[in-house]
Parts: sequence; structure tokens; C-alpha cells
Amino acid sequence: MNKSTKIWLNALVGLAISVLLLFSIYHQIHTQLVRFPNYSFSGLSTRYLFLCLILMPFNMVVEVLKWKFLSNAAQPTTLAEAWKSYFAGISLSLITPNRIGEYPGRLLYLKRKNTVRLVSVSILGAFTQFVTLFFYGIIGLCYYNFAFPGYWQQIALGISFIVLALLLVAFFLFEQWASWIENFPWLRRLHTYRSLIHRFSMSEQLIVLGLSMLRFLIYSVQFLLLLAWMNIPLLTIKGWLLTTLYFWCIAVIPSIAFAELGIRGQVSLFIFQSSTGNVIGVLIASLGLWAINLILPALIGSVLLIRIRFFK
Repeated sequence: MNKSTKIWLNALVGLAISVLLLFSIYHQIHTQLVRFPNYSFSGLSTRYLFLCLILMPFNMVVEVLKWKFLSNAAQPTTLAEAWKSYFAGISLSLITPNRIGEYPGRLLYLKRKNTVRLVSVSILGAFTQFVTLFFYGIIGLCYYNFAFPGYWQQIALGISFIVLALLLVAFFLFEQWASWIENFPWLRRLHTYRSLIHRFSMSEQLIVLGLSMLRFLIYSVQFLLLLAWMNIPLLTIKGWLLTTLYFWCIAVIPSIAFAELGIRGQVSLFIFQSSTGNVIGVLIASLGLWAINLILPALIGSVLLIRIRFFK
């Protein structure tokens, strides 16, 4: 393949992906907005919306710093590369189930020669996200079991404890059981992951996990602020506990990007219906959180994807 052909292919592939992403964004926004044609936004407290918007860059900065910290273990990564990689990942996450394309999307903006190592640190990053979600989710489930005791709630709590324990073992004690998996040929590829984990000390792993937990706190406060903006006063411990449960449900329920907003809406109604009768307000807050933290970065990422060299 000659150079000019590669240039054209890179441009066409990048443009095609960008158009697909922009269409996905338009489709999701349009589908949700038509649900509120006559809703009046008068009388809303804009200061809560303003505070939520202020937290958006803090949310992104925490995630970019975590990604830079991780990717540096595989290859030297500048802050600019980490930002571009982050935006590209957000964009591709919109067209993959449960946004699993976020970390693979980040690799597009980094050097391909270290792909295996980068995939390994991506796995580590995904581990921290799941540990964080299940940690906070268990807190929310404990409250929900106390407030609304039931058989299925107890099962969900028990399974979550087991999953969290397994995730913590995989994250912190991988070295101790990694030799055991060498007996299984189909698991030997985890050796690369093992060698990269070895590069992180316990304190560094705690830093990565701490950044994930900090980002979750920012994210949950943003949602509570959006609920307050919609005149739903849940800026309380109870509101935060319900919010942790909401994010846990979003994470464990399988979805695809085109259906994610609908699922978010249904989950938010189920969880918050006992605390407010403002159904539309809950749905709009859920839509707003999605738009602020995903759509704006995805728009930037869709433009950056045009410049990526898919063929070298």
C-alpha cells in the first residue's frame, strides 16, 4: 500500500467514524428531547446547574491524570497525549456496549508498538473502575436493604460482596496467584499483565484507585446538583446513597449506546420514585449528567479521530 493510498484511507476511516459518532450523539439527544416537548424550565435554580458545569473539568482532569499515570507504565506519555487519548476513548465508548470501547479507543492516540503493554494497563484501569463502582454500589445496596428490605435486594448485595472481593484479589494480590494460572495455557497471556502490575507498588495502586474513587464522588455530586436544579432536594446523605445505587445499576445492566439513555431514565425512576414525584425532573437530570460528561468530550473526540492514522 503506497503512501497516498494510506493517507486517503486514514482520512476516510476517520471521517466515517466521526460521522457515525456525531449521528449517534444527535440520535440520542433528539430521542430524549422529544419526550419533554412542553416541559417548562422556568423557576429552576441555575446556580446548581452552574456548579455542576464547574465540576465537569475537575471530573475530566482526575480521569486524565489517572490515565497518564497508568500509560506511563507502558510508555512515556505526555499530558497532551493523555488528553487526546481520553477524548478519543469517550467518543468510541458511545458506540459500544456498556461503553467498553473507551479504553481501546484511548489506545488509538498512543504509539502502536506498545499495544500489548497499553492493553494491560487499560485492564488495570478497568479494574479500578469496577472496584470503585462495586465499593460504592455496596454502600448504596446496604442502605436500600435497610430502607426497602427484600429477597432480591439481599441476593444483589451478597453477589456484589463476592464480586468486589474477587476484584480486590485480582487488583492487589495478583502476584500471589498469578503463578497458578500458568498451568492453564489459555490464561498465560496474563503474564504481560502480571509484569506490568509488578511495576506498580502498593502505594501507586492505591493512588490509581483513589483517583477513581475521587472521580466517582465528583460524578455523584454532579448528579445531586442536577436534581437540585430540577427542584428535587436530595443534597443529603440519603440522596447520595441512592445515587451510588443508581450508578451501580447503570454499570451492571447491559446496554448499548443507543439504548443507554432510556435505561438510565428507567433506572433513575425506579430508584428515586420513593423520594420525589417529579418524574420528568429526574429524567432530565439523568439526561443532563450524560450530556455534560459524555457528549461535550465526545464532540471533541469525534473531531480528533479524523486525524488518527489507522493505516501506517
